[in-house]
Amino acid sequence: MAKRSSLSIRIVEGKNLPAKDITGSSDPYCIVKVDNEPIIRTATVWKTLCPFWGEEYQVHLPPTFHSVAFYVMDEDALSRDDVIGKVCLTRDTLAAHPKGFSGWAHLTEVDPDEEVQGEIHLRLEVVLGTRARRLRCSVLEARDLAPKDRNGASDPFVRVRYNGRTQETSIVKKSCYPRWNETFEFELEEGAAEALCVEAWDWDLVSRNDFLGKVAFNVQRLWAAQREEGWFRLQPDQSKSRREEGHLGSLQLEVRLRDETVLPSSCYQPLVQLLCREVKLGTQGPGQLISLIEETTSTECRQEVATTMLKLFLGQGLAKDFLDLLFQLELSRTSEANTLFRSNSLASKSMESFLKVAGMRYLHGVLGPIIDRVFEEKKYVELDPSKVEVKDVGCSGLHRPQTEAEVLEQSAQTVRAHLGALLSALGRSVRACPAVVRATFRQLFRRVRERFPSPQDENVPFIAVTSFLCLRFISPAILAPKLFHLRERHADARTSRTLLLLAKAVQNVGNMDTPASRAKEAWMEPLQPTVRQGVAQLKEFITKLVDIQEKDELDLQRALSLQAPPVKEGPLFIHRTKGKGPLTSSSFKKLHFSLTTEALSFAKTPISKKSTLIKLANIRAAEKVEEKSFGSSHVMQVIYTDDVGRLQTAYLQCKCVNELNQWLSALRKVCINNTGLLGSYHPGIFRGDKWSCCHQRDKTDLGCDKTRSWVTLQEWNDPLDHDLEAQLIYRHLLGVEAALREKHRQLSTGLEAGRGPTGPGEAPGDPLVELLQVLGDLQEAHRSSSAGSPPSEPSRILELQT
Repeated sequence: MAKRSSLSIRIVEGKNLPAKDITGSSDPYCIVKVDNEPIIRTATVWKTLCPFWGEEYQVHLPPTFHSVAFYVMDEDALSRDDVIGKVCLTRDTLAAHPKGFSGWAHLTEVDPDEEVQGEIHLRLEVVLGTRARRLRCSVLEARDLAPKDRNGASDPFVRVRYNGRTQETSIVKKSCYPRWNETFEFELEEGAAEALCVEAWDWDLVSRNDFLGKVAFNVQRLWAAQREEGWFRLQPDQSKSRREEGHLGSLQLEVRLRDETVLPSSCYQPLVQLLCREVKLGTQGPGQLISLIEETTSTECRQEVATTMLKLFLGQGLAKDFLDLLFQLELSRTSEANTLFRSNSLASKSMESFLKVAGMRYLHGVLGPIIDRVFEEKKYVELDPSKVEVKDVGCSGLHRPQTEAEVLEQSAQTVRAHLGALLSALGRSVRACPAVVRATFRQLFRRVRERFPSPQDENVPFIAVTSFLCLRFISPAILAPKLFHLRERHADARTSRTLLLLAKAVQNVGNMDTPASRAKEAWMEPLQPTVRQGVAQLKEFITKLVDIQEKDELDLQRALSLQAPPVKEGPLFIHRTKGKGPLTSSSFKKLHFSLTTEALSFAKTPISKKSTLIKLANIRAAEKVEEKSFGSSHVMQVIYTDDVGRLQTAYLQCKCVNELNQWLSALRKVCINNTGLLGSYHPGIFRGDKWSCCHQRDKTDLGCDKTRSWVTLQEWNDPLDHDLEAQLIYRHLLGVEAALREKHRQLSTGLEAGRGPTGPGEAPGDPLVELLQVLGDLQEAHRSSSAGSPPSEPSRILELQT
């Protein structure tokens, strides 16, 4: 049994932000921190006070996290980025909203005294003195303190206050991981109501000391406990009055916390086997549980259910059969060909998820070069005469402003060139398309042709394929390339317009150039010759795409299974040490890295021969490195064992916080089952004769900070997690159990009244009866696990003073 937490985050937009630039505008972006650790950075939206991001993320993290904060920043090219404001949501706030927090939240000021982080290790005891009892406070160490100085560290000391007396520890220079091991005593009066306050401060020689956080304890509870030791989270100073909210603007967010208790695999086997049996039986089976699940699933959670079920059946090798069953169900209730797969049904949502999970790498290969070209050219493109702005185009070679007709003609040529390049890339990509995707499209093509066999519907099977491939996969990726990991940043206004026009052209081709699609926007007419030619190219491509036999499918899958596909790849900078002794210096060399399920490898270029850096089984931790260690940000360390079992560390630098977290996430996922994973690590480096983080002089000393191996980002190429997917399906079915029981009652009543059964009845082996029984068994298993499991954290007798 394991407890897992995840945050679903959607950063929608901001409004009424203050202007930070002399132009009267700002260049806002968001940083998302979980317990003060940066996890996500959105793209920058340039020159606006009402930015729209529309970015979605899912973060997996331990159940012990405390808060998630959204910082709105203003990007500056020449100076440090300005902080506009923040929104902070505590774990308790999110837990109070089972369906998630959704709406506008006012930005608040970022007060340095509230920007605290880290934990402090204390031992508190009530001991006998010569005349009375004494309160003994041992300040042992701290970790992950906020860096307050320009060198990326702090000079921390601790101030302990009780009953009018104050005592202080020594100052530890240049460390966010100090160790003091100092003890203080205070006379303790029975019944005294004053709290014991332990404050951490950053010492400054010239300016005032910076507050690092505090912990306050109820002494009466300590008197009863006599002794307490542990790590305590530092709290901010919230005694100061706050300014009125709203003057910094607002942020629209959708944040949902999900806590799951995942049982052992054996507990989910009855549920998985029952659902797999229903899929294998198809629409000819007696149960049609999949149809009932679709019927009882609300619109708001259909995408989530579709994605979870798709992943479950993908792990069981039944994704194609599951989708085929959904195709048949949709076709059975569709009478008009032009409405086929146009609704947000379970079939449509599942196919969307399937293409993202199974076809994203294929999409990158086909569409990536075209998107890159659009971003690099930055041409002004406009086909709508009512929107043409000649002044934005500049002058032609004759040094005169271009006419509207010239702008329209050049724009049409640009879009035609991009559309032609895309269709040519598609035509060449048949063999590159994953076998399971081709086989699924083959089933879709076949089912639609069987349902609409008349000559006037000869294009319907092609349109069924393009409704997913073009309208729900390629076109959305063209419109928002960042959301499909094709680009790191959102497009500017000019590039966005080009992408929009290209997406419209792709949709017209995908609709097989129907009169209805042409009638929408008459100004798209200059593209018609290319669109008509594209329809012929697309039909030829689809004909080849669906022409895959069972044997070919198995051969392609077998060939792919023999390869180790990259989990993540891209350029990184690897640390190199120059010289020996006290004159050593550091530098980073750029190489192309590739992470597979076997090893982390590198090469000079993407096509060069790869050399293995670290075998996957040898990785012990993947963590961030303090900025002060190399004087560089976005550096990570991969700790591993060499051939003789000694711990070694590779230092790799990424270009931004997103890339850093994506690499850390990928490394943590692929080695999650490794033996010997470390529980602690050094966030600094061993330089000279000591660790830069905690100043310990033993190189083999235990790490001064805890590893964060469970903090990961959800990506489209994540390894499947069979138990979690089964748990999520169980959770959903439990939520609609009442509807399933009502459906069973209706069907049973129909049987008793002598009417012909319309679905599962009360016959032996009734799948719906089996499903309800399985849900009951799983519910009981969860109750038993909750009753028999120890709490995730030991409960403390001490309480923080409020």
